[in-house]
Amino acid sequence: MASRVKPSKHRQPKLETTFDLTATGEKSFDRTKDDEDGEDGPLVFVCGKCKLPVGDSLSWDGSEDSQNQIRLKRVTEHVLVGEENRLFEVSKRSVCLIVDLFCRGCHSVLGMVYASTPKKLDHKRFTFWLNVADIESYVLGSASQVLTAEGPEEQPVTLEYRSMVEQQLSEMKMLVMSMALRLEESETTLQDEPSGCDEA
Repeated sequence: MASRVKPSKHRQPKLETTFDLTATGEKSFDRTKDDEDGEDGPLVFVCGKCKLPVGDSLSWDGSEDSQNQIRLKRVTEHVLVGEENRLFEVSKRSVCLIVDLFCRGCHSVLGMVYASTPKKLDHKRFTFWLNVADIESYVLGSASQVLTAEGPEEQPVTLEYRSMVEQQLSEMKMLVMSMALRLEESETTLQDEPSGCDEA
């Protein structure tokens, strides 16, 4: 296993501007080819610590179960490529030069890029290798919680709907005021009329 090397305070990892590396595509994480026609959407991979997006399954290039890593052809601008090469022993007879990948937000190690390999391991170059233990994933379209309307005739509050409601309230207010005025006039008329007892 590769040892995790964090960047020192004196050396900040540089941002690699070219992220488009060529290779073939498959599906992501623990998915199989049968899932391609399934309901699940693409995966978004995020840093396990600060949750910045680092890639997605549309850039999928495979996985390496023995090293617990996934391969992506492209990563986001939140992935920094370190400046220093270091030795990495794939097996007893296969030693490679690798460069660490860091998260731009928290500077934790996310994986590696193979800078130099023996000829039999050339297939490992030109891809981004992310450690499964250091990333998390989110399936696009997996959200299920929705707000439900409280009735079949529920209407959205638009400007036209609001204007109509305000007009109806105004008409009701005018009607109530008119009825109150008539009631007051009726009470005044009744008070002004002489009662039958007085005339007798």
